[in-house]
Amino acid sequence: MNVYGDQRSGNCYKVRLTCALLGIAYNWIPIDIRSQDTKTEQFRRINPNGKIPAVELSDGRCLWESNAIINYLARHSSLLPNDAYELAKVQQWQFFEQYSHEPYIAVARYINVYLGRPAEKEAEYEGRQQGGHRALSVMEEQFHTSEFVAGDRMTTADISLYAYTHLADEGGYELERYPAVSSWLDRISRQPRYIGMLD
Repeated sequence: MNVYGDQRSGNCYKVRLTCALLGIAYNWIPIDIRSQDTKTEQFRRINPNGKIPAVELSDGRCLWESNAIINYLARHSSLLPNDAYELAKVQQWQFFEQYSHEPYIAVARYINVYLGRPAEKEAEYEGRQQGGHRALSVMEEQFHTSEFVAGDRMTTADISLYAYTHLADEGGYELERYPAVSSWLDRISRQPRYIGMLD
């Protein structure tokens, strides 16, 4: 399996972390989005949407969108429930990650880390803060009732949300304000076969 991605991307880290936790071997193909690597004809045959991560399976089939990829990789494992309701709970948190979390926390980090927080992006950076804090508050409340996002065992929903939450400080969010979230981050980092983003 070939995994195409950028090591500093949270969405790509989801795939790498899932593979590490499950002991799945893969070939890492580095992609530089700033050099337009995702716009080439060759890459767009893998993902016509021109984004990373993307996966080319050993039989030549391709997958893209990080949460779809990790759910595929985690099938038949403890990270993805078989029960329809429990699976829907995992997916509801993954939709939350994509629509209520990532657009704020990941984008603020991108402006700060990738772009160097230029003056012309300052208003956008500040505009992302409220939505990010709202998402972190929802998570904080959830962790008062369960150890992991979708219940009492780790699932791909945790991987989806961990990727950018553990980097939230790089987007200007003070995680000290969210002690339950911080405890959850620690629980994830203690999982067997865990790897950090830059490992």
